[in-house]
Amino acid sequence: MRIKEIQNLIKFVAKSGASEVSLEMEKIKLTIKAGPPEPKTTIQPPPVAPTIIEAAPPVQAVEAFPKQQETTSTGDSKYIEIKSPIIGTFYRKPSPDKPSFVEVGDSISEGSVLCVIEAMKLFNEIESDISGTIVKVLVEDSTPVEFDQPLFLIDPS
Repeated sequence: MRIKEIQNLIKFVAKSGASEVSLEMEKIKLTIKAGPPEPKTTIQPPPVAPTIIEAAPPVQAVEAFPKQQETTSTGDSKYIEIKSPIIGTFYRKPSPDKPSFVEVGDSISEGSVLCVIEAMKLFNEIESDISGTIVKVLVEDSTPVEFDQPLFLIDPS
């Protein structure tokens, strides 16, 4: 094997991203290692005093979440807000190719599914606690929502 061939092999290994290549032929054994040399010094962070952390209760299915709170949006308004019971991503549809659960102007009854909120890869159906008509959807589809954030305005009459 010639020097030029070895140099080309070294360049090829460096470009390929491989960290080590071994080549063994009749009269030659060649090992090429690429990358920065391993550091020989270690840095230890300063000692930290132990702290006591209480474990949070395990999160269960949708039934474990408290019902969404219903309050009037303003003192003189007749509309009721449906608020998010959890933090997550708001979806108006059960899947991208399906229609929305509810639209503005739809009549809903108690227990009607209004939307889903994805939290930690779980899709939680948000149901209405009241009957009425959807007046306004306050959140855009596929956007993050916070706990207690208003999602819908409902006319209970």
